[in-house]
Amino acid sequence: ELARATAEGRKREFAEHGWDADEIPDPQDPATFERSKLNWNEIDDGEHGRLRMLYRELIALRHTEADLADPWLDHMVVDYDEDARWIVMQRGSLAIACNLGSGAVDVPVTGDVVLAWGEPTLTAKTTRLDGHSFAIVGNR
Repeated sequence: ELARATAEGRKREFAEHGWDADEIPDPQDPATFERSKLNWNEIDDGEHGRLRMLYRELIALRHTEADLADPWLDHMVVDYDEDARWIVMQRGSLAIACNLGSGAVDVPVTGDVVLAWGEPTLTAKTTRLDGHSFAIVGNR
């Protein structure tokens, strides 16, 4: 009964976020578990390696940039444009600009790119982010 309730609840939850309920894998199916396991042979290949390296760089940045390790939310300023699908979180001298949409957008931050996913283009007043990308920009 619990397995059935879990599977049905998962389908409902994913459907609420726009997924086709018929395409949601059954969490009780052993094949779902097997498909979800990491393939350690791919760890440094292609996009897998690129993403792993990004995580390593983000972790290292938190150790060297005190502004990124600050746990207090009242030390952060957030700006966003829901229609353009971007958000900027400013902490101290660093801004994390994220493009949540599929098209390129100009975000009202500029400075030196500290780390990015994609190829941001900086101008005097904005940073252009490709779709589904981010840049951490510093004003030093």
